[in-house]
Amino acid sequence: MLLLIPYLFPSARLLEAAAQDLRLPALQTLLARGTRQPCPAEGVEAALCEALGIARQQDWPLAPITLAADGGMAGDAYWLRADPVHLQVMRDRIVLADSGAFELTQLEADALAAAIGQHFGADLSPNPLHPKRWYLRLPHAPRLTTTPLSVAVGRDIDPLLPQGGDAMRFRAQLNELQMLLHDHPVNQAREARGDLPVNSLWLWGGGCLPAARAIPVPIYAGNAEAQALAALCSADVHALPSHLDAQLLETNGVMLLDALTRAGQVGDAYGWREALRELEQDWFVPLLGTLRKIGPHGLRLIDPVNGKILHLHTSDAWKFWRRPQPLISMLA
Repeated sequence: MLLLIPYLFPSARLLEAAAQDLRLPALQTLLARGTRQPCPAEGVEAALCEALGIARQQDWPLAPITLAADGGMAGDAYWLRADPVHLQVMRDRIVLADSGAFELTQLEADALAAAIGQHFGADLSPNPLHPKRWYLRLPHAPRLTTTPLSVAVGRDIDPLLPQGGDAMRFRAQLNELQMLLHDHPVNQAREARGDLPVNSLWLWGGGCLPAARAIPVPIYAGNAEAQALAALCSADVHALPSHLDAQLLETNGVMLLDALTRAGQVGDAYGWREALRELEQDWFVPLLGTLRKIGPHGLRLIDPVNGKILHLHTSDAWKFWRRPQPLISMLA
């Protein structure tokens, strides 16, 4: 069993603000008895691709996979996600908020995408199949690597912008795009009613559609990317249960516990603290109580955004000599 828990190991600033005097006995015991190691900090999408045996291309190819799930025809073309976002200018940096931070109607998405296509032509003409998921079709694969939204949201965008031989061309287009969007009537109306404007696009998840393959791995998740990946691999998709059932530990499934994500992205210490309390009661307490039944392959708790993993095995249930330490030190 694989548990993906983004922001389980948050930034030092958030951890210091949120975990002072926080006691979660079950999680602290699991952290003490298990083995903590670094892992790639490439986002939820990358972790799901690896779990389902989908190979990385230049990027993890989420764009053509979610395109197909949204009703598009990927064919043999190269696709990029070009999702509408709001960039917030801070004192010393620019921070990304994805479209999950604001509502965008299909009419608004269509109007904005049409204006972009009219201005740039075929070079930058996004297809808004979903208000929050837009797509770019390119005639050939560019020399480009990108950062998934699950990693970029809430962070300084400067080191996370597209990289590679063609990156400067795309960056120049995005700079011009931001000026175009600034005065668009859709954004003017949004600002007039107090909504965040769409002032840029976030390019990520480029690739060609991988060959479909059947992977008998059940997925427990609610987000669109997880469901699209499962559809490609003919994997069963289930709603995330409200709490851990011991029988689930005997399966080789993947669960996405994203209760910490929004608070982790925006640095909400109180929200992160309270969400972690709920995970303690619904997931970590039952897990500690059934640690002897997790099966021969063990269990992995992965934070794919911050790049840390906790390995647990049946034998860890007996390691009473490994004493829990303060939570703030164990998550650091």
